[in-house]
Amino acid sequence: MKVTDRESVAERLLRSSLEHSYEPAIDVDWDAELVAGLYGISPERCSLYGTDLWDGLTEDEKVTLSIHEICSIAQVGLWFEMILMQMLLRYSYDRDPRTGHVQYALTEIADECRHSIMFAKLAARFDVPDYRPGPLVHALGGLFGATAGGAAMFASVLVAEETLDQLQRESMRDERVQPLSRMVNRIHVTEEARHVRWAREELARLMPRLTAHQRRVARTLTPVVSFVVVRSLIHPQVYASVGLDPATARRAALANPHHRASIAWSARKLMPFLREVGIVGGPLTRLWRYANLIDRTD
Repeated sequence: MKVTDRESVAERLLRSSLEHSYEPAIDVDWDAELVAGLYGISPERCSLYGTDLWDGLTEDEKVTLSIHEICSIAQVGLWFEMILMQMLLRYSYDRDPRTGHVQYALTEIADECRHSIMFAKLAARFDVPDYRPGPLVHALGGLFGATAGGAAMFASVLVAEETLDQLQRESMRDERVQPLSRMVNRIHVTEEARHVRWAREELARLMPRLTAHQRRVARTLTPVVSFVVVRSLIHPQVYASVGLDPATARRAALANPHHRASIAWSARKLMPFLREVGIVGGPLTRLWRYANLIDRTD
């Protein structure tokens, strides 16, 4: 990847932020009626799609499950964005705030704060439970947010942001999906495109400067975090919303070839980049496969 001057990148992203940003509290019609029969996410991206359990659901139950799944994904996104804001604040704390680079980091924090509120309001509007990650993952996330930095920070952020981005890009164009979901997706996709560009540029700039030990740390920590994030996207309790046993449905989803392929599809543009910069490699490559972010036969 060709790396652009850090300040030139920041200048372009700051200008884009001024011209193409949203205020979800104003730009989303939170009081609009939900449309009966429309999905929360494209049905083909639901975790049970293609299984006997999916085929046994009524159309209304499929719609309900899709809404609970998109809200689970959004709430995990909210959780990770709060972790990201912690890391970006620490990243900015010791750097020169006069630079465009740091000013863009602060701009991204502001974006992520609005996104977190937007995802919270989405779950509230759909009236679904709080599908946050379990206590252990929640605690580990807090530790990661308080300590992580460098290449592992930027690479893990890219995994969380780019996989969600691909799902949202598809759903925001799908007329089978609720207008509320589509608008939330459109806002997030527009603003996350800048975040992804900034993180990709910084990771590509950083990796050649790492020592062998630092590279091993990044190659170890990133797949672990990525595995945890991907496995947390669909909370097992979403299946209870349509009367399915959470443990049984969870096993079916994890074994579902279509669901595995959807995860790999969502990472199809990211993983070649992570290979190129040297994040993917070493003994923990198999963990990327277990997360379905790369094909298990690759």
